[in-house]
Amino acid sequence: MRLLLDTHVFLWCVRDDRQLGKSARATIAGATEIYVSSASIWEATIKKALGKLDVDLGALVRAIAGSGFVELPITARHAAAVARLADVQRDPFDRILIAQAMSEPLRFLTGDSLLQRYSDLVDVV
Repeated sequence: MRLLLDTHVFLWCVRDDRQLGKSARATIAGATEIYVSSASIWEATIKKALGKLDVDLGALVRAIAGSGFVELPITARHAAAVARLADVQRDPFDRILIAQAMSEPLRFLTGDSLLQRYSDLVDVV
């Protein structure tokens, strides 16, 4: 199974946060490939600038490869796929991550149950 981690799930992995439960850990451990989108780094950068997230951005970037994950760049195909998404919610980061998961395709691991309305590729932890 190939996974794309939602931003907060990636942060939980990096921080070994207890919010990442046993089921999510098992899913991640059983994956053949685990992707982190460049959109997640962009989202963390914005949240840090707004004072909503305390994170070392350089360490976060290094943690992608350091964790054995694969960086997933945003492509033109991903960006165009956003136009085909239902109007479930308007968060641009969630929308590009869902578009990436659907385009590749990848299972999308998130803690946000609302995102399941986009696709059966969405797994809530």
